[in-house]
Amino acid sequence: MMTLRIALYQPDIAGNTGTILRLAACLGLAVDIIEPAGFALSDRNLKRAGMDYIASTVMTRHLDWEAFDRFRRDSGRRLVLASTKASLGHTDFGYRKDDILLFGRESAGVPDHVHETADHRVRILMAEGQRSINLAVSAGMIAGEAIRQTGGFSGLS
Repeated sequence: MMTLRIALYQPDIAGNTGTILRLAACLGLAVDIIEPAGFALSDRNLKRAGMDYIASTVMTRHLDWEAFDRFRRDSGRRLVLASTKASLGHTDFGYRKDDILLFGRESAGVPDHVHETADHRVRILMAEGQRSINLAVSAGMIAGEAIRQTGGFSGLS
């Protein structure tokens, strides 16, 4: 059975990545890190945020976008990009258990060619005048909605 995956495109902040790895471990999700990251994956901030949960996270490192995209296409999975440019709210989208939820860099999102490659784009609706929500919080919100829709919480204790 394929599991929902969270993909991080060239993440900038070790603490956010560590928090997402911890979230994934607790919810039984896999994580893809699309390099280069803005920090060493041995960074102490990554380890502090992820604590001992990182050891139980299924994490795959991809050398670059092209390697990740080949992996994704070979596995036949849809790519759902979280983007402030999307028009569809994340709760209005129909997720599948085998989706890959893609999140961009904290500093810059994803480049246009990555944005255009995504099968679907969703955004978190926010109060007027606000730009974005923290990456780790966004990943938790969207992954939580995807898990809720696909019945994944019933398999957790």
